[in-house]
Amino acid sequence: MSSSYVSLANPTSTAIGNHTNMAFRVSYWVIPIFSGLSWLVTLLALLLYWIVATSSTHYSSMSPEQTIAFISDVGASTLKPLFVTGCILTSVLLDASFLCDWFLRRRGRLLPNETRTERVLSGLTVAFAVVGMVGLCCLAGFDTARFPRLHLVFLFFFIVGYLISAVCICAQYRRLGKRYLENPLLRTSYRIKLAFVVVEFLLAVTFVALLVRGGEYYNRAAVVEWVLALVFSFYAFSFAIDLYPAAETSTRRQQRQSVTDKNGVAEPEYTVAGGAELGRADEEMAMRSARVGGEDGTRLL
Repeated sequence: MSSSYVSLANPTSTAIGNHTNMAFRVSYWVIPIFSGLSWLVTLLALLLYWIVATSSTHYSSMSPEQTIAFISDVGASTLKPLFVTGCILTSVLLDASFLCDWFLRRRGRLLPNETRTERVLSGLTVAFAVVGMVGLCCLAGFDTARFPRLHLVFLFFFIVGYLISAVCICAQYRRLGKRYLENPLLRTSYRIKLAFVVVEFLLAVTFVALLVRGGEYYNRAAVVEWVLALVFSFYAFSFAIDLYPAAETSTRRQQRQSVTDKNGVAEPEYTVAGGAELGRADEEMAMRSARVGGEDGTRLL
């Protein structure tokens, strides 16, 4: 018995099945949300542990004049397993968001990269994000208490890797925004990421300058580091804006598949181009006609 015949004979069960599949389908835009949340929870846990549980203790990795702990000072203590786990989850999920963006644009689920420059920028975004991921994961493992020099090296890779990645994706989105002028999400995402690049660059320069001066400036450097890390979590959240349109294209495909299963006739597939959906009115009319035809077919059976 064919699947189309089953769907015609028992449309209720098919509707329930489609609803169940949609309920358990995880959308791409959730990935950066999980990334940002894992980083935010890790930071808050480390900060609250140091302030509340240890009463702002002075760690052995801190300088004598230092009274405010760096993130790495707290992460090198009892909560090192949490710190390592949070760094791995954050970086892996964030890089997965970059890969999803690259993949969905190739598949036409998001506005595609049509020029060679855009494709190169997209590839560089992923490549430097991998550098940042390696830096973040390794700086957590090679903690500042036991491996101070290696820790600083991987901290450099983390900051520079993700910063260059953000510059590349800003350039990519700027070019996409010029082509798809009617798409407001691209402009919003570009502005958010541009703001992130400017703020994080200024914070990173300030952090390094204070770190080099040392002594009493370590406390100021520690405050800047906590703020810099907090801003990074919102950068991860911003990719939900970029991946959210893919959920709409997925829903439309599921609706077409539902109509196809009901009528045994494949529905025409519309893609996204020029920043807007082509043939929206035609698609709705076709789906309404298909539903009417499906009802007639059911009565004929």
